Amino acid sequence: MTDTSGPPDASGDADRAGDGVDAAGDAADDPGDREGGVDTDQAPPVDERADAVRFLHDSEQPADDLGEPGRPLSRGPFVWGLFGGLGALTAIWIALMIVSIRGVLVLVVVALFLAVGLNPAVEFLMRRGLRRPWAVLCVICGVLLVFAGFLVILVPIISHQVSAIGDNLPGWFDQLQKNGQIKKFDDKYDITSKVEHYVQSGGWAQKAFGGVVGVGLAILGILLNAFVVVVLTLYFLASLPSLKQAAYSLAPASRRDRVALLGDRILRNIGGYVSGAFVVALCAGLSTLVFLFIVGLGSYAVALAMVVALLDVIPMIGATMGAVVVCAIAFATDVKTGIVAVIFYIAYQQVENYLIYPKVMARSVEIPGALTVIAALIGGSLLGVVGALLAIPTAASVLLLVKEVFMPRQRAR
Repeated sequence: MTDTSGPPDASGDADRAGDGVDAAGDAADDPGDREGGVDTDQAPPVDERADAVRFLHDSEQPADDLGEPGRPLSRGPFVWGLFGGLGALTAIWIALMIVSIRGVLVLVVVALFLAVGLNPAVEFLMRRGLRRPWAVLCVICGVLLVFAGFLVILVPIISHQVSAIGDNLPGWFDQLQKNGQIKKFDDKYDITSKVEHYVQSGGWAQKAFGGVVGVGLAILGILLNAFVVVVLTLYFLASLPSLKQAAYSLAPASRRDRVALLGDRILRNIGGYVSGAFVVALCAGLSTLVFLFIVGLGSYAVALAMVVALLDVIPMIGATMGAVVVCAIAFATDVKTGIVAVIFYIAYQQVENYLIYPKVMARSVEIPGALTVIAALIGGSLLGVVGALLAIPTAASVLLLVKEVFMPRQRAR
């Protein structure tokens, strides 16, 4: 019996070892051929971008599937600078547009202030039993009648008197030259002859308006602006309640009542100031008219009274300017008349400042004297005469908002 449990065959073991080495080599050479038995820790990294590309180009992927959005881009200094620059350019563009329509905005603001100034008359008629449409109609008819009467009656008289003043200017200059003190001054600087020649030649009109054509265009522009202001004033007066409601609706609902109360108070103050300013100017014009008829200057009374009334509307300096014009013409006609005119206007200024103005403005604006001067100077430098007219009610409105809104918040902190 043969013994099969002998020592292992060395050649067979060697063959099996060789086969194992070959298998391991094949596995190492081509790892993709093996489906198992490979250590995942030793596998090479997977290229996720390549997988994404293959995913996007997969023919089986639906056409309307665009994948998931990635993370938003970081907002670095460049992005913030870009948006900041665009915002600055937009603000500059808006400012340039506002400057380009500055004339129209001034007309709109003037018309709105006039409408607010006429609103107390409408409310007065409403308290007497008229409904607002009828009250507005009565006020509008009154304004149109006054405007028509001014054009038909006063304009011819004023133009005639202004022409008379212009014709008498050379004679007044001759009288001034006879004064000893003025004659010495005139001989030294030759001012009177220069002024006389300048007025007679009409050079002031040509330089102010650019010649005859410029004068005509300036007059046409003034009439057109006046017509636009009148039309806008009537429109704003008729639709003032709806305009207020539309403006108040822009405020948050929680603060709308407070905004409405403050807005109504501001409008009452502005209306009181505008109507009061016209009442004060009317008193100045009527007093000047009566005074000039008394002292014998009736041939220039209407024109000079209109000048005084218009200038008296300008805060601070308007009344003084009107008085200077009247006193200069009074001195040119007669020295005694000029002295009387100076005394009259000094007395009238005291009556206006301490009696008429406080009574008329008692229910309109409450503003310190220093703030009045500052507001008038700022308004005049920005918008000229119109800015000076609107400066005081605007400053009073800002002061009211500071007292009612800003100061309570400061006290609560």
